[in-house]
Amino acid sequence: MKNVEINKNRAGMILGAFLGTFHLVWAILVAVGFAQYILDFIYKIHFLSNPFVIQEFNILTAVLLVAFTSLIGLVLGWFLAFLWNILRK
Repeated sequence: MKNVEINKNRAGMILGAFLGTFHLVWAILVAVGFAQYILDFIYKIHFLSNPFVIQEFNILTAVLLVAFTSLIGLVLGWFLAFLWNILRK
């Protein structure tokens, strides 16, 4: 495979969409009351006790979570594609 140039905007959109969707699913799990069980299970299979308690669902917090992580993914994806394009030469 050739060292092809990566479209920075597309890479940013893809990573932003991935992170945003992942956190949207998490917010939905919090809203339906299932997130604590998942968190407890993840800690348990790592032989740890869970020190965290899921807070009550808040729609504003959920929107901020999804928007912020999407933005971080957009910036990170753009930056990683930018670095790839520089280093591939």
